[in-house]
Amino acid sequence: MRKGKSDAQTIEYTVNLHKKCHRRTFKKKAPWAVKVIKKFAQDRMGTKVVKIDAGLNKAIWAKGVRNIPRRIRIRIERKRNEEEDAKEKLISYVSHVPCASFKGMVTARVEQD
Repeated sequence: MRKGKSDAQTIEYTVNLHKKCHRRTFKKKAPWAVKVIKKFAQDRMGTKVVKIDAGLNKAIWAKGVRNIPRRIRIRIERKRNEEEDAKEKLISYVSHVPCASFKGMVTARVEQD
């Protein structure tokens, strides 16, 4: 974990899957997009364990294995790992944020309840 970061944190990002999955074999695009999002969450939140929400997985696979969405809006929530014998104390939970347009969307920190 990087210095200066609190334990629990939630941030919304827009990921350009079109750019990240360019020139990928067309039958492997959706699985690759899931891996790209996991790696993105690891880099941004500094955690090794990343869990993908079922809704996000459905959004990626909505148009099939080869026609992934160009961009996707995601919410990454870093929280404490509640498993009994976990090696990592923090995990990242990634979920889908539906939006009509990506115009004017910026990275935003979400206030937790």
